[in-house]
Amino acid sequence: MGSHVNKILVPIDFSDQSAIALSQSFNLAREYGADITLLHVIEDGGTMGRIFSKQHDESLRKEIQTQLDELASGVEKKTKIKVDTLIARGKAYEKIAEVAEMLDAIFIIMGCSGVPNGIKGRFIGSNALRVVRESLRPVITVKGKHHRDGCKNIVLPLDLTKETREKVTKAIEIAKLGTGAAIRVVSVLFTSDEFVVNRLTRQLSQVKNFVEKAGIECTAEIIKGAKGEDSLSENIIDYSRKVDGDIILIMTQQEIDFTEFFIGSSAQEMILNSEIPVLSIIPSPKKDMYQFTPY
Repeated sequence: MGSHVNKILVPIDFSDQSAIALSQSFNLAREYGADITLLHVIEDGGTMGRIFSKQHDESLRKEIQTQLDELASGVEKKTKIKVDTLIARGKAYEKIAEVAEMLDAIFIIMGCSGVPNGIKGRFIGSNALRVVRESLRPVITVKGKHHRDGCKNIVLPLDLTKETREKVTKAIEIAKLGTGAAIRVVSVLFTSDEFVVNRLTRQLSQVKNFVEKAGIECTAEIIKGAKGEDSLSENIIDYSRKVDGDIILIMTQQEIDFTEFFIGSSAQEMILNSEIPVLSIIPSPKKDMYQFTPY
């Protein structure tokens, strides 16, 4: 029996932003010993579907396959990472989630253009949010244009209301890769209630000690929320810039059984507005015994 090979799935629509997302996959692929799979989805009923009739479908696929092969070959020559290619037809977010499960992908890394605007923003805008909502795999969304190689600072937002063991564990997992990353724990406080402040302070201290025992550099900071509670994501993004963050780690699907809670408004705003890549993970359906709690 062959050994299991880690896979990273990168959806490609040949836009600049998906190319930037692809470039961000290289270091993770090296650190995890993973292959990269490039996926292009031809959306039924979309622009391609309207322009190309059935008799042109095969030529369209050949054209796309040629572009994918050229891209894969270039990446392999540059990085020495094995790259596979796939073409699927259907709704982009559904196919991305489906292929990620089929591959048992450890990450999906995809471009995000921010708030969708017209045809060009449709794939990497709205579909990014839908993939985060639908996928059972961790999703890294990449919006910004300029990112350094590797990961030096992982921003880990925490609060007092939701489960977080897996979030802290994932941050430690990434920090233990060959990059020597530090974890920057942050909580945004919108109240001066002494009980809440003391409880949050204790929790951050516990998380900091837990991370440091794993041999990872860690800072923990409570910042005063500005502009009201609706600005939670803005405060976290501002803090991430301040500490030169390379990735913001958030938990999205807080309630597995209720679709409307799959992506909270703050998570959506961070995914769409952060120039720093955002890693979205979901809690497993098993009971979580840790008391730490994330956004």
